[in-house]
Amino acid sequence: MNLQDAQNAIHAAGVFFSRSRDATGAGRKQILDRNWIVVAQSPGPGTPISEGDAILSVVKNGEPNSCG
Repeated sequence: MNLQDAQNAIHAAGVFFSRSRDATGAGRKQILDRNWIVVAQSPGPGTPISEGDAILSVVKNGEPNSCG
C-alpha cells in the first residue's frame, strides 16, 4: 500500500496523526506520499492506536523491499 493510502486508512479509523520513516535508514523525507510504499508498521495490524502511535516504515516506489 502506498503511504497516502495507509494514512487515509488510519484517518478513517479516527486517528489523524501518524509518523513515517525511511525504512532504508537514509533519513529521507516523504514529501509525495503516493511515491512511497509501506513495508512495515508499528504497532502491528489490528492493534488499537491513539494519536501519534502509528509508525509507518516506507521505501520509494521501485526500491527493493520485503513486500515483494
